[in-house]
Amino acid sequence: MNKKTSKYCGCLFFSAGALARNLTRVAEEEYQVTGLSPSHALLLLTVNEQPGVRPKELAEEMQLTPSTVTRLLDKLESKKYIVREGEGKTVKVHPTPKGQSLTPAIKDAWLRLYQRYMDVVGASQGKKMTQWIYSAAQKLE
Repeated sequence: MNKKTSKYCGCLFFSAGALARNLTRVAEEEYQVTGLSPSHALLLLTVNEQPGVRPKELAEEMQLTPSTVTRLLDKLESKKYIVREGEGKTVKVHPTPKGQSLTPAIKDAWLRLYQRYMDVVGASQGKKMTQWIYSAAQKLE
């Protein structure tokens, strides 16, 4: 099937959105083996690698709003993958053994996703594209 070029392809907003939708679809396919969405899986991986991390630090690392992190943590807690512990005014997030057991599957999914899009765009181009997009995101923040 021939794909028609959209009249909006010169717009960064449109092109970035189209890329995000396509990458989200591919990521959901790869992370399906974990039983988690890509966002939940990467958040859990971060908790697994940084036991005792605070939600504010998770929000910064994941570049998400605190309310989004809270919602993601609620789901992970309901599935018994994490526990939140109050320490004074601070909340710390710890993985459970069940949550830690998903680390290999999450890392495998991450690697498969990476390989899948690098196979499409090429490793050199993919690395440059990732740097450009992240740099643009930082500048627009």
